[in-house]
Amino acid sequence: MEHSLATPEIVVRDGKPVAVILNIDEYHELLEKAEDLEALKALEAMRREPLEFRSLDDFLAEHSQDV
Repeated sequence: MEHSLATPEIVVRDGKPVAVILNIDEYHELLEKAEDLEALKALEAMRREPLEFRSLDDFLAEHSQDV
């Protein structure tokens, strides 16, 4: 993905920055990075939890109505 090297524009209201205008491709890339970060955090949390194993019969008994 190619980027323009344009600097993001900062919108100032009453002397305080309130918004940023940036290239749409850069915006989409930032969204993807945020989603990736959320997925990594969720994976980290799952890895901290202890693994629980159960028999196939128990699983099937619990989910037999779903199939």
